[in-house]
Amino acid sequence: MPASEQPGRPGGLRVLLVEDENLIAVLLEDMLAELGHSVVGPVARLGKALEMAESAAIDLAILDVNINGEQAYPVADALAARGIPFVFSTGYGERGLPPRYRGHPTLQKPFQQDELEKLFAAVCP
Repeated sequence: MPASEQPGRPGGLRVLLVEDENLIAVLLEDMLAELGHSVVGPVARLGKALEMAESAAIDLAILDVNINGEQAYPVADALAARGIPFVFSTGYGERGLPPRYRGHPTLQKPFQQDELEKLFAAVCP
């Protein structure tokens, strides 16, 4: 069942998108919109991403691991502290993550919309 049809989520999820590559951000925005979700962002700077992770009204986040040469792990930590699920997005897959994040939901670039939908269903049942 698409998230937009799930009980308690009539408008879909509010997804914080942290991505520094414009083309990928636009592609993700389109995919998320097609799945019935709304995008918060996209955010391409670590400081702004951290600020939003600490205070924005969001249901889920997609984090590019490398944001303009900086690692997004402080953003992941802030989201975890708030109990907000997140997904890493990286060209290196799970093996490119530090040990403490291995096993965490990861989208390996490039990915398709159906992979995104399946991962969202697993992360936010």
